[in-house]
Amino acid sequence: MTDDILVEFDDVSFTYDRRPVLKGINMKIPRGRVVSIMGISGSGKTTMLRLIGGQLNPTSGQVKVAGQVVHELDSEGLYKLRRKMGMLFQFGALFTDLSAFENVAFQMREQTDLPEGVIRDLVLMKLNAVGLRGAYHLMPAELSGGMARRIALARAIALDPMLMMYDEPFAGLDPISLGVIGTLMRRLNDALGATSIVVTHDVQESLKMVDYVYYLSEGVIVAQGTAEEMKHSTQPLVHQFVWGEEDGPVAFHYPMAEYPQDLGLERARG
Repeated sequence: MTDDILVEFDDVSFTYDRRPVLKGINMKIPRGRVVSIMGISGSGKTTMLRLIGGQLNPTSGQVKVAGQVVHELDSEGLYKLRRKMGMLFQFGALFTDLSAFENVAFQMREQTDLPEGVIRDLVLMKLNAVGLRGAYHLMPAELSGGMARRIALARAIALDPMLMMYDEPFAGLDPISLGVIGTLMRRLNDALGATSIVVTHDVQESLKMVDYVYYLSEGVIVAQGTAEEMKHSTQPLVHQFVWGEEDGPVAFHYPMAEYPQDLGLERARG
């Protein structure tokens, strides 16, 4: 592994309760890039984020972040590594009893010894970066869905992480908010010199902002490439997913018996 690679999966498999979720994953994510992991629900995307963050340990293989094997770290080493990561959860996951300002300040107070005056200035800077400095006093219940996601993004970048992870960042957003969040993710990644991993179902929006895509199906990387390569892929599974087509390898109908048998008509005739 070179110094240019921040995250690496080396023949990683993960089994949950005897059910294989990931099967021999090999993946390298260079520093400074925005990389998307795509695939239908249940394909193992979020599991990959949890392995990177050390919430789960691989059944076999290694996950490395900044050259460190994550599952071999002790508690102190793991928490030290996590302080260099930012996470934007699905739907934001703001602390409902804290204002926008206090949500962003939370990490700074927990993880640093910075004086309150410095924390105040940094929080307002982060809120300004997502266009919501004027909303610092609002409570989560007073925020729209798009605003809440932007506050959560400001919180995620509070400590200038080297690695940002996004779990379905576009879920539930209207088209305008979706576009704003996508633009912010790209802009902040470049401004911070960070690396971003985006797990999403929103294909068209993510393809506007990412440098590279890994397509996951049934725990295996079945395709990878740039956004343009994914758009023009001739692989039936990738083409169906990218363009949201009903007909393709992913069937519309759940497997079932022949129609007369399914209704019990065969027994009735007997």
